[in-house]
Amino acid sequence: MKRPSLPVNTPQVDCQPPETRVQRRRLRACHECDWVSALPPLKSGEKATCPRCSHVLVKRHRYPAQRSMALALASLVALLVAISFPFVSFNVSGVSNRIELTQTATTLIAFHQPVVAIAVIMTIVVLPAVYLFGVIWLQFGLLSARPMPFSRDIARSLAHLTPWMMADVFIIGALVSLIKVAGMAQIDLGISFWAFCVFAILLLMTSQSLDADWMWFSLEGEPLAPEGTKTGTTAASQQVTGCPTCGLVNRMHQGKERCIRCHEKLHKRLPNSLQRTWALLFAAAVMYIPANLYPIMTTTSLGNTSPSTIVGGVVQLIQMGSWPVAAVIFIASVIVPVGKLVALAWLCLVLKRSNELNAQSRTRLYRLTEFIGRWSMVDVFVVAILVALIRAGSLMSITPGPAALAFGAVVVLTMQAAMTFDPRLIWDTPPPRPTRRKAATKESVDG
Repeated sequence: MKRPSLPVNTPQVDCQPPETRVQRRRLRACHECDWVSALPPLKSGEKATCPRCSHVLVKRHRYPAQRSMALALASLVALLVAISFPFVSFNVSGVSNRIELTQTATTLIAFHQPVVAIAVIMTIVVLPAVYLFGVIWLQFGLLSARPMPFSRDIARSLAHLTPWMMADVFIIGALVSLIKVAGMAQIDLGISFWAFCVFAILLLMTSQSLDADWMWFSLEGEPLAPEGTKTGTTAASQQVTGCPTCGLVNRMHQGKERCIRCHEKLHKRLPNSLQRTWALLFAAAVMYIPANLYPIMTTTSLGNTSPSTIVGGVVQLIQMGSWPVAAVIFIASVIVPVGKLVALAWLCLVLKRSNELNAQSRTRLYRLTEFIGRWSMVDVFVVAILVALIRAGSLMSITPGPAALAFGAVVVLTMQAAMTFDPRLIWDTPPPRPTRRKAATKESVDG
């Protein structure tokens, strides 16, 4: 039976945090180690972390609704400018070309790379725009004390969109592309380039400004935790679990469960986590072979055609003296994918030999692999920008190679592998200590 939510009929979303509006403990089950803690009272600029694994449970911001809405509006304006003006142009021997931001994707379609084109436009324009409209929709309803229709579904979707927004990665790819071309042609940066840089920064600030705990409390209130739930032990041992989206602690029964507040699917542990992770890692390893054997792009200069693989491109950059650019490409396209494959495979292999002494370090390794995975898209964005920009026929042109699709698949598969791996499995083997602290620790962060 659904527990009643607190009434939300007054514009208090930015006046008082949840801790001051309820006279009871608010419990959270850590998403990474399953430890149940009570949230302490938080002030603006503070965060609550899990006492067992140091995962951030809640991060409090000052005026979260106004802040995120203002940043989202500014981000949309910057994105509109970025897609409305020229992005970059080049000139070599009297031959010039100028492109807009969206052409980095549409040009790939002409070279029979529709999947890569869709991935580019979705990650740098479409998904960020959808995310920003969702933030504005939610915060407008909260500030007016009348949540807009579908607010719960939109709020639930925001967390799922965040890993796939790659405007910041695209900026790095653009800088690498321009450095590679600068020695061969004159480059002019358009208004769109600078607007997109501003957009990438504002989008990152928007996603960081969201106070999910405050937002969900203002949208749906907070039903009581299941009766008898104790802190200082794991949620699974009490037949409860924490919602991965809104954080609410729910009772687990037999069958398919959904959070009573946000309706997200609940699992004691992600179903078939190890099997799915192994399958995705194997698929990524298979795709990594053609990604390195086949050319990722082909360069034509003065009638001479030169295919270039990922490693070959790094070698060329070193021979040209562009050590920093070569280092960026080598780290993003070689070290990161291989490191992520090895790290996740190792985590899967050593789960049964985990103990609480090394669980902390293994959890940190998992966080690192989850964070760095998206940055491998740099090479794909470099190809997209160069293919659109360098189009001067036999004088100078660049075409995408089959490795672009294979490498993009590696990035997506490794990101999915990290998402399907349940870090709570790392902590399942050792029994909980009876001397654990019962409240989440509180730390100060930049507001």
